[in-house]
Amino acid sequence: MRVALVQHASGLEPDANRALLDALAPSGADLVVFPEAFARDFGEAGSDVSGYAEPPDGPFAREVERVAGDRGATLLAGMFEAGDDPDRPFNTLVLRGAAHASYRKIHLYDSFGYRESDRLSAGDPVPVVVDLGGFGVGLMTCYDLRFPELARGLVDAGAEVLVVPAAWVAGPHKVDHWRTLVRARAIENTCYVVAVGQPGPRYTGHSMVVDPLGEVVVEAGDGPDVLTAGLEHTLLERARTTNPSLANRRL
Repeated sequence: MRVALVQHASGLEPDANRALLDALAPSGADLVVFPEAFARDFGEAGSDVSGYAEPPDGPFAREVERVAGDRGATLLAGMFEAGDDPDRPFNTLVLRGAAHASYRKIHLYDSFGYRESDRLSAGDPVPVVVDLGGFGVGLMTCYDLRFPELARGLVDAGAEVLVVPAAWVAGPHKVDHWRTLVRARAIENTCYVVAVGQPGPRYTGHSMVVDPLGEVVVEAGDGPDVLTAGLEHTLLERARTTNPSLANRRL
């Protein structure tokens, strides 16, 4: 399976961000991944984003699906989804194309001085895994990366690839945490991790693909970039034979 990682910043104008989907999505990939909150950036810390929430079949999701069809691919991108609480929408990933799913971020970013739960609602803690290109693909968002139990739950539900769109806020230790956690989730679960972030200066960038033995296949810097990588099922099977840690679990 060929994946493309679009490391690009979203702005505060939803119309412009929808146009970026078509402008930036490359051809030739099976899965094209955009960052978290691509429909509209979070804005200043603590900003109310409820006015930018859309239904899962709204303008942003429809454009994701249209571009996916145009490219003959599957697209994944983040948006704010209207929910039961009009003041606290969900932070949602929409997957459209050969597979169709929505994932509401489970772990809200109440850390490093931020309070995402003040303006967003958490999704139900249910793993979301789809079949795509012969792989089980599990969905996570940004801060979810810090919770190994979610990654393991996705793998137990059949995920062989973890896809992590993010807007990983820049700051001391943040790039090191990002790179370490992405590799750890790949190594401990003997799976691929496709992690796509928004670029600097506000966010850390460093979108990357890590293989099931922890090797970095491709990695961006902190500026805008589009990366591609191939995921091989034979490599995943070889990794799980070499390191059968999933089979050796006792808990």
